[in-house]
Amino acid sequence: MKNVTITVEDATLEWVRIEAAKRNSSVSRLVGEMLTDKMQHDDAYARALREWVADTSSFSSGGLPYPDREAVSG
Repeated sequence: MKNVTITVEDATLEWVRIEAAKRNSSVSRLVGEMLTDKMQHDDAYARALREWVADTSSFSSGGLPYPDREAVSG
């Protein structure tokens, strides 16, 4: 595990100290967990996007013309 120095606004630092205390955690551990959560969320989004783009079946009309906007919106 590595240490890192960050610069934050005073109000942000006050908030994170309070949040860490509420969770019985340190500021360092809380910020680390937040960064890990962000990384996992971004990775999951990127993976889902790649899978969606690769799934060409969702773009197929089976050779039929796509309906126009008026037909779809009712």
